[in-house]
Amino acid sequence: MSKRIFVAIDNSSTAQKALDEAIALALTQSATLCIANALDEGPVEQHGMGLGSYINIDLIKKEMRASGNDLLDQAQAKATAAGCTTERLLIESTQRRVAEMIAEAAGQWNADLIVVGTHGRRGFERMLVGSVAENLVRIANCSLLLVRENFSA
Repeated sequence: MSKRIFVAIDNSSTAQKALDEAIALALTQSATLCIANALDEGPVEQHGMGLGSYINIDLIKKEMRASGNDLLDQAQAKATAAGCTTERLLIESTQRRVAEMIAEAAGQWNADLIVVGTHGRRGFERMLVGSVAENLVRIANCSLLLVRENFSA
């Protein structure tokens, strides 16, 4: 039985399904729900090198934070309206991968379950895009629930 459920979301349809599943679990188990969004600022930093006069990196990061906070506001409102006790967390890094940020934040929050969406990519597409869910399976220190895009409860 989980008492502290950590759900990591982005603006994808799979993340919304993961949020819905995390809300349902939190309600049935009387658990506290932490809704998190991880901002990987590394690509902005790397691509901005030498382009400082063309790209306002600080403005892009500010817009990323605003977008992440808007997403968290909407998700928290949805969970609260459903009756969940919620917290929210915006995670930022230029040095670590998204899975590492999620695993570390969930550990610091003392989560006993992490819920994330997965696209179920395979082959060349997975190699190009990578898999946050797959990396979390390898490094998370607590139970992990993966919610597939075509999942229906």
